[in-house]
Order: sequence, then C-alpha cells, then structure tokens
Amino acid sequence: MLPVRGRSLSPWGSLWGVRTTWTTVGDGEFFCPGCGGDRNYARRTGRRRLAVLGIPLLARGYEGPVVECASCDGRFGTETLDHPTTVRFSAMLRDAVHTVALAVLAAGGTSSRTVTSTAAATVRSAGFEDCTEDQLTCLIEALAQDTGRCTADDGTGADSPYSASLAIELHEALEPLAPHLAPAGRESILLQGARIALADGPYSAAERDVLSTVGAALQLCADDTARLLAAARTPS
Repeated sequence: MLPVRGRSLSPWGSLWGVRTTWTTVGDGEFFCPGCGGDRNYARRTGRRRLAVLGIPLLARGYEGPVVECASCDGRFGTETLDHPTTVRFSAMLRDAVHTVALAVLAAGGTSSRTVTSTAAATVRSAGFEDCTEDQLTCLIEALAQDTGRCTADDGTGADSPYSASLAIELHEALEPLAPHLAPAGRESILLQGARIALADGPYSAAERDVLSTVGAALQLCADDTARLLAAARTPS
C-alpha cells in the first residue's frame, strides 16, 4: 500500500510546510470510538518532513504509531486497541458468567437440582444457549478429578472447597473484563453467582469464599461485595 501524505501545516499554503508520510504497518478489527462500533483499522507510523514547493527536504521526526479507522478515517492512539470489539466483549461476558457458575457449583456441590437448574438457566441467559444441568455437572466432576478434590454431596461445601485452579480461572476470566464494565455490570455478575448459591438455602462458607473472590476480581471493594451478597438474600 502506498503511503498517504498529510496536509501542509504551514499558513503559507503550498510554498512550504511540514508534511507527514504515513506507512501502514499492520491492520485488524477494533472498536472505533468515532463510529461507535466494530470496524477495520490500519496501524500506521508517520515520518514528518519539511517540504518546500511540495518537495520533501528535511526530516522533522516521526508521528504515531496511530490507529486509523477504515470507515471514518479517524486516527486514534494505540491504546484504543485495548478496548475489546463488541464480539469479543460478548464472548468475555459469556465466559465470565460461565466460570462464576462453575465456581459456585464446585464450592456448594451439585446434589441440589434447584441449584444446578438455576446455574444452567443463568449460563444460558449469558449466551450458552445449549447449556444443560448435565453438562455443568460433568464439568464439575471433571474439575474434581483433575484437581484431586471432590465436591460436597450435601451442598454445604464444608468438605471440599473449590480448587485453586478454578480460583485462577476466575481471575483470568473476570479481571480483563472488569475495566470495560460499568459498576452495575460488575455487580450483576456477582449477583448472578449469589442467586445460584442461594437457590438451595443460605450461603455456605465455601460459597462465600468463592463469591468474595468474584467480587475482588471484578474490582468491587469488600464492603460492596458484602452489601450485594446480603441484598441478594432479601426477596425482591
């Protein structure tokens, strides 16, 4: 692709000015702040030169790199690429709810059909439309075998807290998502996990530990997490 020349920055029009020659060094898809949606982009670097009568002469340094939208031609800092596309954001949100549901089930056990039913419905609402109770139960059993721990049969979670590997998965799923969620969105994920835990009665100690981990990974302070868990126990 040929470089794109920038406009003269001089008030003297075409006599002299500083021009920028842009070179494309990469491309992809991003969330464009100007368009407000997913668009293709070109990652570009520029070289500034002093031009006289349109002829580039002296180097004046470099520009960028910048991210240029293929639709609106807007140029943005490379930090724009840190924002997930809408497709990626939806997948992150779906995976976050799924991971929270698994963690709560691993802590509280899968013996209660009310709990597994609530968990499956929550995961389906998040985007896994084909999720079933049996699938979640099988995943919990596989996690137990993988970590050498068994989930509680009585739903108390006292004998088998959720595994350290699942705690790591919670942080990996929630921490990258949290900065892109409004406070209400972060609270919603925690409350969905709380409702699963409460489906068969009060929180067990293990369930509280899991939900506290969820709150921390979602950048909620301990006081807010405690307040939300208490509110979830109050019928609406």
